[in-house]
Amino acid sequence: MRIRLFGQFLHVSIATLVGLEGALLFVFFMAAVILDLSEPWQVLVEQHWASGVLYSLVVAVSLLAFGLYSSRQRARASGIIVRIVASVGAGVLVMSLLYYVLPTMRVDRTIIALAVLFTLLGVGFVRFLFYQFLDESLFKRRVLVYGCGKNAAPISRLRRRSDRRGFTIIGFLQPEGEMREISPDLVLNDRRSLAEICKAHDVNEIVVAVEDRRRNFPILELLECRLAGTDVTELLTFLERETGRVRIDVLNPSWLIFGEGFRRDTARLVSARIMDLAASAAILLVTLPIMLLTALAIKIEDGIRAPVFYAQARVGLGGRVFNVLKFRSMRTDAERNGAQWATKGDTRVTRVGSFIRMCRIDELPQIICVFRGHMSFVGPRPERPQFVAELSEKIPYYVQRHCVKPGITGWAQLCYPYGSSEQDALEKLQYDLYYIKNNTLLFDLAILLQTAEVVFMGKGAR
Repeated sequence: MRIRLFGQFLHVSIATLVGLEGALLFVFFMAAVILDLSEPWQVLVEQHWASGVLYSLVVAVSLLAFGLYSSRQRARASGIIVRIVASVGAGVLVMSLLYYVLPTMRVDRTIIALAVLFTLLGVGFVRFLFYQFLDESLFKRRVLVYGCGKNAAPISRLRRRSDRRGFTIIGFLQPEGEMREISPDLVLNDRRSLAEICKAHDVNEIVVAVEDRRRNFPILELLECRLAGTDVTELLTFLERETGRVRIDVLNPSWLIFGEGFRRDTARLVSARIMDLAASAAILLVTLPIMLLTALAIKIEDGIRAPVFYAQARVGLGGRVFNVLKFRSMRTDAERNGAQWATKGDTRVTRVGSFIRMCRIDELPQIICVFRGHMSFVGPRPERPQFVAELSEKIPYYVQRHCVKPGITGWAQLCYPYGSSEQDALEKLQYDLYYIKNNTLLFDLAILLQTAEVVFMGKGAR
């Protein structure tokens, strides 16, 4: 089961974990306050409860930033532990900065140290219990799929635990005359009416994945189920909700035209521009020393006359071409044979370039493009004109990604690794379409926060 929050569909199980850990973070902080023993505990609680609320909010946001509330998180136990430690460390750093702005919130270092210790042990223990002993089926929707053909096949391929976090498949019903393209083990051989099947199997939702809705389509049976309280959902809407992307292989234009989303009102455009300028200014101030050191390192490796920056033509809003600016991470003759995709272990990448790519430092000069208005901070990655011309001919709906400004970071970058092929471009386009359809200011902020995991954990770098 999912709820919609910040432009994303959030699993109820994850929402429960957020609420549980948020409350425990406050408890951990107040336990550290009480153990201070400098005054009666009632007095200490009264003095520091606001600091406890601030601590729980900051650390919870930090946990979100490092992907610990993401339904796409597939890290093993060691990766989860590293993310917990990193997120708590980042939260403490933010708290230290906030104490200068809000000196009345400041608490003794001993309290912070105890709170951090309780948090590291407590969050790790809670997550172990949550995933080991909680029956996740309590939060899952019981789904019946009406269809067994090529439209239903994408659902049958959602086999990983992270893919099915929000639902469990009761079975697939094969309509009369439809060719089966899924395993026969998944087909529900039940000849009763849809309403009787739903009642017998306690179905919460029917996903309509039939290929042909003109012949023998059970519209009256589906209406009966809907009126009885069983949700009836289109295939595309179900896949969008559960996968965080718009599946192009089953996409039809009418779903885009008549569906929700695609906001382009003045308030949305103004709020996006304000966020772009504020985020760019803040990051420029914080990263200016890093940018100066990067420029120096490039000069040391390649010589004083070597260029620090690399300007490259990219396609932006409305298909207009602009020059994107990056720190140069490849040899100066990297494209003497023409434009080509970057690959894993690319020999054209310099030693400094390898490091700044891994840490995403090479992307920082694009902040200038944001100030100029050519780019937004969050959006689809801008692609080169040569690749756009090629991909537009081969991939349907590819040009639709240019209806918004391109971004430094985006939903596709969070959900899919670095792409270097036509198939990668197709996969990333599906996430880009999801972002374009569902983009809001809060969704942008959520993406911006979760980019921390990509940067600090080196996800998808090449």
